[in-house]
Amino acid sequence: MVFPRVKKIGTGVGVTYGRGVLACRAGLQADGAWSAPAMYSLDAGSIGPQFGGSSTDYVVLVMTEPAAEKILSGKWKLGADAGAYLGSSRGTTQGLNDPSLGAQVVIYARANGGVFAGASIGDASITSDDKANRELYGRPITATEIVRDGNVNVPDAAQSFMAALPQATKSN
Repeated sequence: MVFPRVKKIGTGVGVTYGRGVLACRAGLQADGAWSAPAMYSLDAGSIGPQFGGSSTDYVVLVMTEPAAEKILSGKWKLGADAGAYLGSSRGTTQGLNDPSLGAQVVIYARANGGVFAGASIGDASITSDDKANRELYGRPITATEIVRDGNVNVPDAAQSFMAALPQATKSN
């Protein structure tokens, strides 16, 4: 999953929102062709002493089939977390072992700028963006259909993303 330019703003109450894309590898060893992309949204709310705004890129690596099925089934709640940071351009990586997934998920985050400071407690969810998928594919279609049906044609608007995947993942 790739979520570019996820926006976060907060003044006591924080809101985070971004739109992104999910693509999966086919095959039992997840080494086959890339699926057509499915659109997703990331929403989060938080409360606590916080102030500012930031923009962050996220890459979420879903490491197992059970985790992928959980995400494709609908809403994935990331749960509560507490943290404090001042935005920078450095990237960070963290592992997430969500008991509801029963599998490891690796999240890479890179701040693009802005200033955000504070500590907060909140939760987040990643949900299939059905409206964006309908607009992209020109018909109602679920994320599961897009990713699991090998006959879904990649729309013209997604060609540059699909072209970048082999280069970005060639060592994996």
